[in-house]
Amino acid sequence: MAVYSINKGVNKPAEFKGLQSQYLFIFAGGLLGAFVVFIILYLAGINQWVCIFSGLALALAVVWLTFSLNRKYGRYGLMKVQATRNFPRRIINRRSIPRLFSRTRKEAVA
Repeated sequence: MAVYSINKGVNKPAEFKGLQSQYLFIFAGGLLGAFVVFIILYLAGINQWVCIFSGLALALAVVWLTFSLNRKYGRYGLMKVQATRNFPRRIINRRSIPRLFSRTRKEAVA
């Protein structure tokens, strides 16, 4: 009789070293960006040690920022913060007050 293993990670978010969901993309993109900055500085002819230290400092800043965002906001918190920024602070209605309370034809039929 065949034995099949059951995947226990179904419907769980992606996680790597404590980083969850969208923070993985921020982490990978930030480290890739730090590497690109290092390459550009090196090809521009800047001193080798300056390039190395600036690349390491930028990479450490990305790691620290990503883990602090993950700790502060959690799995879906960063998306919620971005959604609240897009939410309008107030709703403006430019109709006159009598027109707000009068019925239109579509409302009267329904």
